[in-house]
Amino acid sequence: MEKEYKILVVDDEPNSTKLMRKILSAGGYKAEEENNSVKAKEKITKGDYDLVISDLQMPDVSGLDLLRSKPAETYFIIVTGFGSVDSAVESMKNGAYDYLSKPFNIDEFTIKVKKALDNIKLNQRLRELKDELDTNYSFGNIIGRSRKMLNVFEMIRNVAGTDVNVLIEGQSGTGKELVSKAIHKNSKRKDNPFIAINCSAIPENLLESELFGHTKGAFTGATDTQKGVFEQANGGTLLLDEIADMPFHLQSKLLRVIENWEIKPLGSDKVKKVDVRLISATNQNIKELIQEKKFRDDLYYRISTVSIMMPSLNERKDDIPLLVDHILKKLSARYDKNYSIDADGLSELINRDWKGNVRELENILERTALTSQGNILNKKDFRFSDSVSKDINESITNISGGLKELEKIYINKVLEENKWNKLKAAQILGIDRKTLYKKIKEYDLE
Repeated sequence: MEKEYKILVVDDEPNSTKLMRKILSAGGYKAEEENNSVKAKEKITKGDYDLVISDLQMPDVSGLDLLRSKPAETYFIIVTGFGSVDSAVESMKNGAYDYLSKPFNIDEFTIKVKKALDNIKLNQRLRELKDELDTNYSFGNIIGRSRKMLNVFEMIRNVAGTDVNVLIEGQSGTGKELVSKAIHKNSKRKDNPFIAINCSAIPENLLESELFGHTKGAFTGATDTQKGVFEQANGGTLLLDEIADMPFHLQSKLLRVIENWEIKPLGSDKVKKVDVRLISATNQNIKELIQEKKFRDDLYYRISTVSIMMPSLNERKDDIPLLVDHILKKLSARYDKNYSIDADGLSELINRDWKGNVRELENILERTALTSQGNILNKKDFRFSDSVSKDINESITNISGGLKELEKIYINKVLEENKWNKLKAAQILGIDRKTLYKKIKEYDLE
């Protein structure tokens, strides 16, 4: 059932409050009238109203005084005389959600009221989600309330207490490593090592050594004996990320290890027993790779005793408000700010196509937070942030002067877009102010 919002309209002119109440009633809203500004202040201070619509110029207590007395969660629309731009700006600085100029247009009045109430509804839902987040909608650092994510949480709970091999599938940026860590932290192995290795990030000629270790002199450059990740993870959990990129000839060696949990380091004739919980992850379709003879089917069945499919962010857009709140909290702590987002900004994010999934969402939120003028992120902030990123990318694409020129263009662009606020520019660039000053001097940017 839709909540009935409490609205108060204030004006020392009874005809004005009657008109506003009549318009609100036609829109399906109930409102109280108050023509005494002193009484209005008493009512507003108690915090009984979701939305207050008040005239600016009134005897005894002005609309600006009423605005300053409102609780933080109460939305306020100020009504000013025609052409009172300075007053409207002052009211917005003091926390008004919006303003109307007299004589106001009925359609404009209705639209602004609806927009304010939509924001109130969204913020109430966000507060509810925040209350529920810690207990119902998080698993370690994984956030979600969509049905697909709740299924993932259930799978984590089911497999964490066992030692079965788990395969986590999903697009890049969906949180596969977070799931593997959650399984480890909720298992009996939680006090032992969690080791992760990316099979696609290590050159093919070095991967076998990284997996199983080597002895001194086993190959050129092997100046010391080194333990492989299987031995490092002994007693704990090993994540083989991007396992589909493992060379075919190594897949048979991995299969033998999984069958008997024994490894033989390169250059050694001794076999070592290992006790490892194996989790694998991939962003590729392994069944297609099996058809193409690029992945062993017997290895696939060994590593995927249980499979967990991570949904893309486009498949779980219900989770975006939760994720945004979680990410903004982290950014607020990192940059000593109090970041939040308004309804239009959140709608902008919900309606986007997220090819980079949660990782892309984190990147966009951080970039936007650092380039925004205030702490409340809105639709314009996101579009401005996208524009800055696009301009910089185009500048980089079109130059041919090497890395120095790339750096100069990038630093200058960030400084210009932030009106030469060096502290903010340094934060965006990921350097300290001292280094930024050196770069400005080096490139003669001032």
